[in-house]
Amino acid sequence: MDIFDKAFNELDINALYDILKLRVDVFVVEQTCPYPELDTKDRLSGARHIYLKNDEAVIACARCLAPDDVFTGSSAIGRIAVAANERGHGYARLIINKAIDVCRERWPNNPVMMSAQTYVLDFYQSFGFQPVGESYEEDGIPHQDMVLHTL
Repeated sequence: MDIFDKAFNELDINALYDILKLRVDVFVVEQTCPYPELDTKDRLSGARHIYLKNDEAVIACARCLAPDDVFTGSSAIGRIAVAANERGHGYARLIINKAIDVCRERWPNNPVMMSAQTYVLDFYQSFGFQPVGESYEEDGIPHQDMVLHTL
């Protein structure tokens, strides 16, 4: 398996398709949450696409965004997904660690933030993320903003 960190224009058509399909499979179909998955942030100049690929397809992914693209003064990690048939192998941990590394390397003086689904807060806290503010509902799913301060 290989892990990749690429800008939008560096993605080949098959990787792009696999990433978008995985995100739709998880966030729209599995979570029965119709929302505009294609939000135009994928093509922002600072966007980085982190993905894990086996011999056949992308099996896990995340997206890193530059400071101020989502959160003022902070970079962001989002769109974290692992294929349903690939869960339980530590791929989410691998993807998140890589995404954190990418944010710290590209934007070293900025905290890293995410909008996390509340049922996985403990998981994200295991990486050092801490809740910020009150929880809220987004697309019918409870969320919590979280921050990871730079070292």
